[in-house]
Amino acid sequence: MRGGVTISVVDFFCGCGGTSAGLKAAGMNVLAGIDIDAVALDTFKRNFRGAMVLKEDISELTCSSLGEKLGVIERPLLFAACAPCQPFSKQNRYKSKSDRRVVLLDEFHKFVEEFLPEYVILENVPGMQRVKKGPFTRFTRVLKRLGYDFDYDVKDAKTYGVPQSRRRLVLIASRLGPINLPADTHGDGLIDYTTVWDAIGEYHPLQAGQSSSKIANHKAAQISELNLKRLKHTPEGGDRRDWPQHLVLDCHVNKSGYTDTYGRLKRDEPAKTLTTKCISISNGRFGHPTQHRGLTVREAAALQTFPNDFVFEGTLIQTARQVGNAVPVLVAKVLGEQVLAHYKHSSDG
Repeated sequence: MRGGVTISVVDFFCGCGGTSAGLKAAGMNVLAGIDIDAVALDTFKRNFRGAMVLKEDISELTCSSLGEKLGVIERPLLFAACAPCQPFSKQNRYKSKSDRRVVLLDEFHKFVEEFLPEYVILENVPGMQRVKKGPFTRFTRVLKRLGYDFDYDVKDAKTYGVPQSRRRLVLIASRLGPINLPADTHGDGLIDYTTVWDAIGEYHPLQAGQSSSKIANHKAAQISELNLKRLKHTPEGGDRRDWPQHLVLDCHVNKSGYTDTYGRLKRDEPAKTLTTKCISISNGRFGHPTQHRGLTVREAAALQTFPNDFVFEGTLIQTARQVGNAVPVLVAKVLGEQVLAHYKHSSDG
C-alpha cells in the first residue's frame, strides 16, 4: 500500500516467490501464486501467508477455473509471468524446438485476454526477442491487439542495485497509457554497484558441510577432500587456472574455456549470474570469496536480494534450485514501484 493505491497481483510461474516478494515490498497485494513445482510452492506458501497457492499446469488451467478460485478481484490488477524458457538460454547446449517450455508463454495469452489486467510484467532469458516467430514476438502481438502500451529491453540486474550481474529480458505493459522501464539506478555516473560483500559479509563463517542454527538456510554443501585442496589453491577472484598441475582435472587439460567453474567470487564486485546449482563450486564461480567452501543457500539468496526472513523449504539441492530460478527481489520491487507511480499518475490525470 503506497499513497492509498493497492494493486492486486497474480504471479504466474511464481516459483518460490522472488517476483511476489519484490512486488509486495513495493506495496502491492499478492493474491495468488501459480506453479507446478510443489516444493517451490511450499516456500511460496510459507512466505505469503495471505495469498492463494495454486499448484496448476497453466496449459490445463482454464480462465473460468482461475476466475472461480480468485473470486472478486480488487482492481487494478497486475499479472506477472516468468515462464520457463531455458531453451533460449545461452547456457542450454541442448536446445530443442519440441521442448514444451518454448510454448508455455503462449499459454499465458488466454489469461491476459480474459482478465485484461491493467498491468503486465514479464521476465525471461535474453535472446527470445530476437526470434521473429518466437513466443516473445507472439506475446507482444497479443499485447498490441489488446490495446496495451509496453516497453522492453535486456537489463542487467546490477543496474538496479542487485549484487549480481544477471542479464534478463524484461517487459512492462499497461492498458492505462504509455509506460517505460525504470531508469538504471546503479552504474556509470550513478550509485556504485552493490558488491558481493555488501550482500553476504554479515553472515558468520562456516566450513563445507556445516549449517547455522541461527540463520535459516545458511548451510554449505559438503565438498570432497580433493576439491577442498583445489579451493585452497584458488585465491579470491581466481579459478582453476591458479591450481598446481597435479590438481588440474583431465577434462581441463589444454582447455581455455569454462574458467568460472571452481572459481571464487570477488568481494568488491557483483557476483556472476547465479544458476540452479549456485551452491556447487564445480558448476560455476560460486566459491566463497574467503572461506574454503561454496556459497550457502542463504548467501545465494542474499545475492538474489531475498531478505533474511524469507525462508526456503526443501532439501539443500531443492532450495538452491529455487534461489537460482528466482527473479531477483529488488528487480521486481523496482518494477513494482514504476507501476505504482504510473498508476498514480494515470489516476491523477
